[in-house]
Amino acid sequence: MSTAALKKTDAIRLLNDNFRTTFVGGRVMLTAGVNELPLDVKARVILAVQSFSNFTKDNDPHHEHDFGAFEITGQKLFWKIDYYNLDLDGGSEDPADPEKTSRVLTIMFVEEY
Repeated sequence: MSTAALKKTDAIRLLNDNFRTTFVGGRVMLTAGVNELPLDVKARVILAVQSFSNFTKDNDPHHEHDFGAFEITGQKLFWKIDYYNLDLDGGSEDPADPEKTSRVLTIMFVEEY
């Protein structure tokens, strides 16, 4: 990977980590199933996403920290960050540039994927 590509990946990872841990800098979406969870369980799910750090070559092959899988109360969940343009009607042309990118983090049950 070129130096420029590494710098771009580093920028994307930093933006993703900042967004995921604070929920500032994008939109957070819960699928219907996650949204229907009891409030205390939903709070645990959100905290699990914000504190997620188990990035591996299997779940993070591009080193962007844009996906995670975890378990709460015996239920398997995913979270995923997608990169959209500012109008949210297409993909971002440059996910490393927050001036061109709307990040959307979706939290879902595995079976809702």
